[in-house]
Amino acid sequence: MGTRLEGKPVVQFLQDHIKSRVNLLIEAHIFPTLLLIRVGERGDDIFYEKSILKNCELLGIKCTVKQLPSSISMDQLKKVFVEANNNPAIHGIMIFRPLPDHLDLDIIRNLIDPVKDIDGMSPVNLEKVFEGDSTGFAPCTAKAVIEILNYYDIPLKGANIVVAGRSLVVGKPLAMLLLNENATVSICHSRTREMPAVTANAEIVVSAIGKAKFMTEEYFSENSIVVDVGINDDGTGQICGDVDFDGVFEKVQAITPAIGGVGIITTTILLDHVVKACEKIMGYDV
Repeated sequence: MGTRLEGKPVVQFLQDHIKSRVNLLIEAHIFPTLLLIRVGERGDDIFYEKSILKNCELLGIKCTVKQLPSSISMDQLKKVFVEANNNPAIHGIMIFRPLPDHLDLDIIRNLIDPVKDIDGMSPVNLEKVFEGDSTGFAPCTAKAVIEILNYYDIPLKGANIVVAGRSLVVGKPLAMLLLNENATVSICHSRTREMPAVTANAEIVVSAIGKAKFMTEEYFSENSIVVDVGINDDGTGQICGDVDFDGVFEKVQAITPAIGGVGIITTTILLDHVVKACEKIMGYDV
């Protein structure tokens, strides 16, 4: 039977570290502040927003939400970013994605101040990830995968790891972060031939393909350690991962659950980045 790699103890470990840094800043009358930008009323955005607000309160981080109509123009959205970039009281900026079709994400990526880009969407920060420069902000989900593997003392050096998915949000930056840990990394995607044969040979498999219960038992071996990044609707309104958890759990060595796994760590990484940005901006960077 497999082991469940729960996110909760990882979150607790990270939060303890964040709290001590926030307390030091508050003692110096510096208040780490996050600006959340939400365009429209998407249910999953509102759910994530509530989770971030709750965690900010817990950690002593100030959080402001800027709600914008889904009809907002690109020029109006640009003004919001320019204002936030120039506001010294704001240390971290995050915009919920995906955005309505008429808004150009590439423009926003290049507009956001890289120092305040806590979600790792600026080309400047992505470039740093690809260069192995740790001074930038990596996308939070990719970083969360590294944190969960490190917390459970799963060796990465020399490990044969497959990342299923090649997005700029998770797959590609995660592959780079794993290479920085001296792992041997392969990336699979929708055009990969005989993917189960590739993934079953890996020691660690990270699924980030965005298809509900896509990866079934044949994708893994008894020695597989599985990190499931996917958050999908299983068709009945329930949340499930990219991996068929119930069908795979008995077979593999260890696996993260879809709920209470990587997702809850991602929010904590986001807030860690807010504090890091604040430390950098205020000259407390260590």
